[in-house]
Amino acid sequence: MRTIPIPVDTHRLRFTCVKAARPRVVDQDTGKIKTDKDGNKVYESVLLAEDEFGRIELVKVGTSGEPPIAPGQDVVPTGMVGYVWEIPQNGTSRWGISYKAASIVPVSGKPGGGGDA
Repeated sequence: MRTIPIPVDTHRLRFTCVKAARPRVVDQDTGKIKTDKDGNKVYESVLLAEDEFGRIELVKVGTSGEPPIAPGQDVVPTGMVGYVWEIPQNGTSRWGISYKAASIVPVSGKPGGGGDA
């Protein structure tokens, strides 16, 4: 399967950090951490994405380097793309979409989504 990055239009979505970023482990047995082509650790953040109709989805988004975000913060992923993947398993296939962003930054700059009171 050829992997072509699919751009994600994030302007119509609101993102909230649900779980702090942590390094992505590629081998559970050895604990090996995934790195990008420049040797930087890849971090994975769990974000809640909400559209204008109130539909929500949890997505894991990878970034090169640790993003400065905390659970509860409204965040903005920039340069977000999706990649379709497929893995043969026991005569069938599992597939999904993985997401990567150039960066994930807080909207307010304050932990916990803190707006001005």
